Amino acid sequence: MPALPHYTSQRARFVAAVERQNGTLTSYKHPLTGPQGEPLFTDVAVVGNPHASKLMLVISGTHGVEGYYGSDSQIEWLNRFNLTALPDDTAILLLHLLNPWGAAHLRRVNEDNIDLNRNFIDFNQSAPANPDYAAWHGIYQGERAQADQLLNETLKGAGWLAMKRVVEAGQYQFADGFFYGGQQPSWSYRTMQNIIETHLSHAKTILSFDLHTGAGAWGHPMLLSIAEQPVVAHQWGKALYGEWLTLLFTGAGRDSVTGVTATATGYLSQFLLESLPDTHILPLVVECGTYPGEEMHRRVRDDHWLHLQGEPASEAGQALKQKLVEGFWPADRDWRDLVAFRTQQIFSRGWKGLLSADHKRP
Repeated sequence: MPALPHYTSQRARFVAAVERQNGTLTSYKHPLTGPQGEPLFTDVAVVGNPHASKLMLVISGTHGVEGYYGSDSQIEWLNRFNLTALPDDTAILLLHLLNPWGAAHLRRVNEDNIDLNRNFIDFNQSAPANPDYAAWHGIYQGERAQADQLLNETLKGAGWLAMKRVVEAGQYQFADGFFYGGQQPSWSYRTMQNIIETHLSHAKTILSFDLHTGAGAWGHPMLLSIAEQPVVAHQWGKALYGEWLTLLFTGAGRDSVTGVTATATGYLSQFLLESLPDTHILPLVVECGTYPGEEMHRRVRDDHWLHLQGEPASEAGQALKQKLVEGFWPADRDWRDLVAFRTQQIFSRGWKGLLSADHKRP
């Protein structure tokens, strides 16, 4: 059985890679600690001129346990290229583990059971409604045997795809439920606001990558741009990547064959667009496929129950953690090699496009 990934050692590898490139590091300390009491941080590394007008932004760990793929990708990007002699107008910004608590505790969600990609909404407005979720909330809380029976009945009746559209759309009523979006900005949300103001707001052009795993075909890193509607920068994205890039538009009643949920609200990509209205920003997502959606639902649900009613540190709890990690960061060597190779290809093509970009503020 492979050893579980460890937050502290992963962060140390990242910091060392930044230092080798003479990057500057800004660390945002999380108020909670890891499972062994270790301090937790979201780190922002800048390689190049911190005031550069063009930025390549790479984000890992929006969903905590997925951050080990994301962190490895950031480290590999730093290790592969000579980035010390950059043009003065172009820099790289690596946001390492936006959800450090989830990464350390090997959870997809954060410390408040919040899925960060449902949390990035305007909390001054009414939260998005998902009335159909309530009928299936019992699948995720209460007495386990009854919950399992309801799950089986739902899968036999409504079917997996109908259930996925509702459950994964996000909900804002039940704090102990699945795909919970929260009732206020999370620590990571507020930290992201700070990072945007401090490190991103000056830029004229940003090419952004948010790194994920767990949806789509096995070993296939999909390149997506997720938004509520088309934006001007999508034309740039298509010019850069052609048919490799899939535009995914989200909202009620929308669907996608990618495995990524189109009915959801609160995506970080949309938040970046709304937070930087005067910036020419292309928000991209790399989503690396692992196991089928229904199987991933089972593994994430088992972890949900473990933290509701179980003991994560127990032998049984650690066995469930192994299955969760395998779901989002498969140990298969070919899987890891393939997604690493393709991710670096995506970075490299984007980087070349950013170097030659000449965009004016809208």
